[in-house]
Amino acid sequence: MNQAYTVAAVTAVVLATVLVGALGLRVSRTTSDFYVASRTVGPRLNAAAIGGEYLSAASYLGIAGLVLLQGPELLWYPVGYTAGYLVLLVLVAAPLRRSGAYTLPDFAEARLESVRARRLAGLLVAGVGWLYLLPQLQGAGLTLGILTSAPEWLGGLVVAVVVTGAVAAGGMRSITFVQAFQYWLKLTALLVPALFLLAAWAGDGAPRARFDAPAVLRAAAEVTVRDTVRAEVAAPDAPLTLTVTGTVDGIAYPGVPVTLDRGVHLIEAGTTLRLPAGAPVPERVPDGTAPPARHGLPGGPGDAGRLYAVYGLILATFLGTMGLPHVTVRFYTSPDGRAARRTTLAVLGLVGAFYLLPPVYGALGRIYAPELALTGTADAAVLVLPGRMLGGTAGELLGALLAGGAFAAFLSTASGLTMSVAGVLSRDVLPGRGVRHFRRATLPAMAVPLGLAAVAGRVPVADAVGLAFAVSASSFCPLLVLGIWWRRLTPPGAMAGLVTGGGAALAAVLVTRVGLAPDGWPHTLLAWPAVWSVPLGFLTMVAVSLATPARIPPGTPATLARLHLPEELLTRAYGSAAPPGAGR
Repeated sequence: MNQAYTVAAVTAVVLATVLVGALGLRVSRTTSDFYVASRTVGPRLNAAAIGGEYLSAASYLGIAGLVLLQGPELLWYPVGYTAGYLVLLVLVAAPLRRSGAYTLPDFAEARLESVRARRLAGLLVAGVGWLYLLPQLQGAGLTLGILTSAPEWLGGLVVAVVVTGAVAAGGMRSITFVQAFQYWLKLTALLVPALFLLAAWAGDGAPRARFDAPAVLRAAAEVTVRDTVRAEVAAPDAPLTLTVTGTVDGIAYPGVPVTLDRGVHLIEAGTTLRLPAGAPVPERVPDGTAPPARHGLPGGPGDAGRLYAVYGLILATFLGTMGLPHVTVRFYTSPDGRAARRTTLAVLGLVGAFYLLPPVYGALGRIYAPELALTGTADAAVLVLPGRMLGGTAGELLGALLAGGAFAAFLSTASGLTMSVAGVLSRDVLPGRGVRHFRRATLPAMAVPLGLAAVAGRVPVADAVGLAFAVSASSFCPLLVLGIWWRRLTPPGAMAGLVTGGGAALAAVLVTRVGLAPDGWPHTLLAWPAVWSVPLGFLTMVAVSLATPARIPPGTPATLARLHLPEELLTRAYGSAAPPGAGR
């Protein structure tokens, strides 16, 4: 690929982000401008901005990678992402806007009349935000590394610097325009190349993608395994013959032909495999188990682990959306509750339209770049297909367009997350208030995940984002649903539920990520905790609240009235649609 085209596309996206962020410096002056754009963002602009920040690296790259690995059955995965907005629309959108809060901790304090609940919610916002930022930075490094051979840390550093500068310069008002622009850029960047790639596929007589058999290389390929992996050779008729430079099954080979029998083989890190055309691609097998892992697919009778994983992911994506800090803060920018609902409806359409495209790249990747599954870089299918299928200047230009769209995904999502985390840090952690302290808070908001990205092992972006959804679903989903719809919620109950549900999910995620989870069912339960951690959060909040009835906040009836009654009635009765303590 012509690196000049790629660098030019990425540079153009970065410059556009910087310019709009600089413009925001001129129009964002007040605290309300920086936190909620003075609550003046209309439904269409807000919906595009939500689409821009919500459609992250997991959507742009990860969904295609999952389809390449596991087939079209994985299409329920983006459906879960999108369907979460239905729950948000019905239960949360309008009341959340009427709360008058700037952040989720603001809502917690206004509803529960508790500073301790506010601080605990702030800690969880930072945890979810940093967990979600990590794959954005790692995905940026993967993208820039594949397209320009740059070191992987460089892409994450570029995103970190640009996002920190843009958010600090203009706050919510400026990134609203940035993210709306980036949604349409991402949609265009996926749609235009997809049309050319589908035409090329139809014209060269290639078969449809098959997912019920090992993927077969259409042309000879050379792949280097970056990490030590176990791979299964599943050739039905004959052993697989390939050229190996490195170590396989404990034997070092100096670039000579090797025949691998059917079964599982250990391939050491740094080994280069040269596979001939027509060869079946070995499939990665995690943890030394017999069949390739298909955690996103329901298994047959007795395969309870796979079915459990599916339900865990569905629950996390369906309920986790409402608690994502960079999503909920968007509803605070709406003029009123009705606008918040209209925004949510528009988001469903925009997000649904976007998710029609990544599966196309996954299916084409199974045909033209199946070796990515072996190298562990299936997320790169979107980026490499134009060069594989078209080549020449057309392939280079379309690849550059996709690279620009990928960086728009990283920048827009990272902007929203940094905005949310910086808002919590500036209002609840760092001393002082106001715009200056918000700008100061953007540095630690981005520095922590940037440091984690440098030392943490790379996780497929869709999997990493799914973990953030699980923590969000286990903590903020119970807080928002019960806080809005149940008058008997008490501060001790809410805090106990946040710690028990969200803390348990976060601990399970961390144990899984560092490799401490035992094999078998313990690993399965910890890797997909939403099935048990979400009910745990709800039950704990209810049980502790019922046990502490004397702790029901005295202002609960007035607060709930403000959450559910139309704004015009509230304005007549109270002179303001915001509950006491909101927007503190």
